[in-house]
Amino acid sequence: MTNKAELIDAVAEATESSKAHAGAALDAVIAAISDALQKGDEVRLVGFGTFSVKTRAAGKGRNPATGKEINIPASKSVRFKPGAQLKDMVNK
Repeated sequence: MTNKAELIDAVAEATESSKAHAGAALDAVIAAISDALQKGDEVRLVGFGTFSVKTRAAGKGRNPATGKEINIPASKSVRFKPGAQLKDMVNK
């Protein structure tokens, strides 16, 4: 599994820059994606994929311990749909 530190190392090596600059660049990308999603915008990275926000409607559920019906509030979640190039690379 790759973590953030390993991604920073890979970016630093690929761009021939310092780890500090690569870390700042990665943080900036993550912040920009997060800000756009928070505003409800979609982020499309051609060849990689699309990040979007999906709204889940409120519903009813049951507490498994008591069997009592409970209300589940509406919520938002982040969705990622991989692009064709990414799918092809993973499936090779």
